Amino acid sequence: MEKKFDITKRSIIFNFSAAYAKNETEVLSSEAFNCILNKYIEHVKEIDNTNLLEVINLVNNPVKVLTNLFKLLISFEIDEIKTVNPEFDKVLSHREHLYELVEDFYDWWRHMERYAVVKSPAERGTIESVNFIGETETFNQLILKTYRAIAQKLQGVDFYIYRQLTAGVNASLSICNNKWAKKGTIYEQLNNLPFINHVVIRPPFIYYSDKNTRKGIFPEVLKNPMEEFNTLSPNDWFCYPTMVGSSLTYVYFHKDYMDHGIALSNLFEFVHIEDCLNKKPDLIIFFGAPLDGEPKFHYDAENDIYVGVCPHGVEIDYFGYMKKMLLTCHNVKMIKEGYLPIHGAGVVVKLKSGIEKMLVLMGDSGAGKSETLEALKAYAGNDIVSTKTIFDDMGTFKIKDNKVYAYGTETGAFVRLDDLENGYAYKEMDRSIFMNPNQTNARLVMPVSTYHQIMKGYPVDMFFYANNYSEDEDIMVKFKDKDSAIKVFRQGARVAKGTTSEKGLVTSYFANPFGPTQKQDLCDPLLDKYFNLLFENNIPVGEIHTRLAVSGMEHEGPRNVAKFLFELVKNLK
Repeated sequence: MEKKFDITKRSIIFNFSAAYAKNETEVLSSEAFNCILNKYIEHVKEIDNTNLLEVINLVNNPVKVLTNLFKLLISFEIDEIKTVNPEFDKVLSHREHLYELVEDFYDWWRHMERYAVVKSPAERGTIESVNFIGETETFNQLILKTYRAIAQKLQGVDFYIYRQLTAGVNASLSICNNKWAKKGTIYEQLNNLPFINHVVIRPPFIYYSDKNTRKGIFPEVLKNPMEEFNTLSPNDWFCYPTMVGSSLTYVYFHKDYMDHGIALSNLFEFVHIEDCLNKKPDLIIFFGAPLDGEPKFHYDAENDIYVGVCPHGVEIDYFGYMKKMLLTCHNVKMIKEGYLPIHGAGVVVKLKSGIEKMLVLMGDSGAGKSETLEALKAYAGNDIVSTKTIFDDMGTFKIKDNKVYAYGTETGAFVRLDDLENGYAYKEMDRSIFMNPNQTNARLVMPVSTYHQIMKGYPVDMFFYANNYSEDEDIMVKFKDKDSAIKVFRQGARVAKGTTSEKGLVTSYFANPFGPTQKQDLCDPLLDKYFNLLFENNIPVGEIHTRLAVSGMEHEGPRNVAKFLFELVKNLK
């Protein structure tokens, strides 16, 4: 990224390596400030705020006049400034509305998504990486200082209450090069795109996307979508290197979706550049790809790489598309290797008595998996010594020592705010990322596990399908044989909860549209193999009724299941 800054539809990205303001005057003299003020004035005209327009329309060139006026307010008194230029006198005669404009401009600025990018070496612990963090802190203080100097001068008195808000940038990236692709391959152009090697987030990080639900599944295509790409500009793209389960993954995202790219840091294990330098990935994802059409994926057998693409456009402007494309490609890879992807939640519960059990709940989006496990923690209280989240949305079953073991894919959780206990989101605010918090299907992304923890592997002690619609009084129905269990799990029925475009009672193969649905021919034999082993080892397999989709039972349903599961964990031999 060589430009000093870049303004997109809802964000501004500063290139601190190209330009960095050191004082208030440099902030106000910068090209970035000029463009931001101009964008703000266009916003005021669009919403037709008459008080603010009264000030703006006083002069022919409001951006130039206001910028110069703000510079003078830093150092001089208002009476002195009035004598400098008749236009200043004219604007300052409407001091009350000018103060209102400054406050509104500051609030509007803080509602923009603000990012900083710094070029740095690939090595850990260099002075550049330390300075990178310091620069973002200093910039935040500088913006606060600039705003306060101007606002206090217009108000006529000093502030007596100071709120140390995030006035600078919400998040910062340090970037470097990783020329991992071989020359002459279709991937060679990716060597020019910057890799992220550090991320700094100032929580709470809140952003709004054009969409807040996902629709459809991602089909496999025979042709590598990269063959249709134009050259990808290093000014427009960033790469987030990560581990999706056991798959080394390079997520290339367009600058227009910077917020979604940043959100990955709360959900998937970050891979520092030293650990992936010159390494070929297992998966490559392009979010905001220069293509038309729907999201899709391809397996490049020659290079053994799964390539997923989400074409640029409003339709994919939702974090769920990025997350589920990653999981689809990973799951297809797992299925081909003989492992079984599980769309669900899995935790290891340890009680005071020393009992430790691995509990897995399976179900498609909105089935009540995460909500039930959170209710379990709340209900058991001090009787539970610890709960280790192995996966919150997608896991993998593997066979080891003639037992079924569970592994995770994500180190974080992507959960619906509506279905969490009241107040839970506030307790997690200091480390969370909030998406569309005032809308249906508002989401929270927060870290919950470590990579070592999710990849350790734990033998499965209980496996239940989460039914969110049944009003049956029985909280759990235990399956007596493999075939009856597979029938329910394979059907994957649930009532849609508004997390996707689906409505009403719907079904999806093995409750997992992200890999198993696309590879049913390979997955069917795996279902038979894994369920057969679960029943051979006398592992309880059943269906629990979370009632998450039953009106009035959204919280009580998961709580009732939680009570049942706690007793089961205590008494299971």
